[in-house]
Amino acid sequence: MGILHQNRVMDAKFRSSSPLAFAGLTRPELAALMKKALGDRVHGICFSAYLDGQGPDLRTQLGPEQIRARMEIVRPYARWVRTFSCTDGNEASPRIAHEMGLKTLVGAWIGDDPGINEREIAGVLEVARAGHADIVAIGNEVLLRGDQSEKEIIASIRRVKKALPGIPVGYVDAYYLFCEHPRLVEACDVLLINCYPFWEKCPLENSLGYMKEMVNRVRRAAGGKKIVISETGWPSDGDPVGAAVPSVEGALLYALNTFQWAAEDGIEVFYFSSFDEEWKAGPEGGCGPHWGFWDRNGKFKYEG
Repeated sequence: MGILHQNRVMDAKFRSSSPLAFAGLTRPELAALMKKALGDRVHGICFSAYLDGQGPDLRTQLGPEQIRARMEIVRPYARWVRTFSCTDGNEASPRIAHEMGLKTLVGAWIGDDPGINEREIAGVLEVARAGHADIVAIGNEVLLRGDQSEKEIIASIRRVKKALPGIPVGYVDAYYLFCEHPRLVEACDVLLINCYPFWEKCPLENSLGYMKEMVNRVRRAAGGKKIVISETGWPSDGDPVGAAVPSVEGALLYALNTFQWAAEDGIEVFYFSSFDEEWKAGPEGGCGPHWGFWDRNGKFKYEG
């Protein structure tokens, strides 16, 4: 779904350096390592099934056949998928994922339209009550966009938690917002944090250390609650953002280092994203359509 990011200026003390493994390898060597990493099944991949000419802003109605075809591409390479919406046909994605043996982080998209928000919450409750949600996320970057207040978001989280006893319920937003909103931390069962060194103008060589600091900041504010990286990634093409430069090699290096660190640190990561998607050029500019492991036609991008 659409992601809105705020370009922040890095604090000098927050530019922690951590060497990138695999630097200096050729593109074919990096691509081979990527295929192996995915073949071993990463923890999670963010999933969306839109094709060219479709998108959430167009209110495209997704059919289960299209979702199933896209999910089948992702299925062998992850243990979990994260979905972003429970309307317009997206509500079928968690059921299809479960049928394929995948676990699900199921999102309700919360924005500034009360009617759509109610339909999203009704949808996520229906999905969860049918047994197809392993974790529920109420909202994605709602505070970052300014669509709702902290009080409104917390009220929705508490409402869903009460309706779904036994299912962890959390909220997704940029990592630093959890440090600024302790009442939001208190309301969540799990903190779902989006970590993008790229959007904060971080050069690739400093990106892993920077992401570690992002997580450490949230850990200090989490009060022992579980933290999951709900999104991170690096685009393979598009326009630079400060010192952050999209490239195929950069995307490969960032993903490989993320997977290696996550395994060593025991942190769960949902990588963004499954497919390149045309509609993301609107909200994210030139690099928006270039975050996927697979291209818009479902072909793996990193063949070497």
